[in-house]
Amino acid sequence: MRILTTLLLMLVSQLTFAGADYAREKKWADEIIPGIVVGDPVYLELKQGHKFLTIFAEAKDADVGVVVVHGIGIHPDWNMVGTLRTQLVEYGYTTLSIQMPVLANNAKAEAYDRLFPEAAERIGVAVDFLRAKGYKKIVIVSHSMGSAMSRMYVVNHPSKLVAWASLGIGHGYSYSGIRIPVLDLYGEHDLPPVLNMAAKRAASLKGNAKSLQVRVPKSDHFYNNHEAEMVQEVKSFLDSVK
Repeated sequence: MRILTTLLLMLVSQLTFAGADYAREKKWADEIIPGIVVGDPVYLELKQGHKFLTIFAEAKDADVGVVVVHGIGIHPDWNMVGTLRTQLVEYGYTTLSIQMPVLANNAKAEAYDRLFPEAAERIGVAVDFLRAKGYKKIVIVSHSMGSAMSRMYVVNHPSKLVAWASLGIGHGYSYSGIRIPVLDLYGEHDLPPVLNMAAKRAASLKGNAKSLQVRVPKSDHFYNNHEAEMVQEVKSFLDSVK
């Protein structure tokens, strides 16, 4: 009996380690929901039953729905993500900013690789939610690790999207094989993995109609003090593909 109990405890520990940190996710939700000013909290559900927070903000007469995907270990209303989701609404785009799976605060970026399948499923659930609301044109706007996670969905479900605005993608990714319009946006003083792959990303966009690469002058990875320029570039791209 003692051996069986030990094995069960080990199994539970391994499953917890292998998956997302739902307790941390709940903590984020409890902290941000009371402060939401633009939009409403909506919980969507994965096949395995886990419900995750999204923030749904409808723009009047909008015909495009935007899934906003944040980066590593944060939440759907964090700083530049909150700026993106709210200001795009002001520009006439309905937004659904979604909570992505997170790990412990000290987890390394490479540890997130195992969460990509769940991340892609969350994006798919979000896309289906917007479609059910009547939005036939769906765009993903993602940042950093969120862009890496979004790539898995974009590659496998291009027919469900009209475009993808990919901000600050690193990890050696390019847009090879992607045929929907892509905006590759990054800062002049971005992180080394983003800057080092800029030329390769630009090359992978050649021949993909309406795709472009834009560098935001003087900006860092999070567009600190350059949020307005960041939002304007995303808006201009969305205007060109809708």
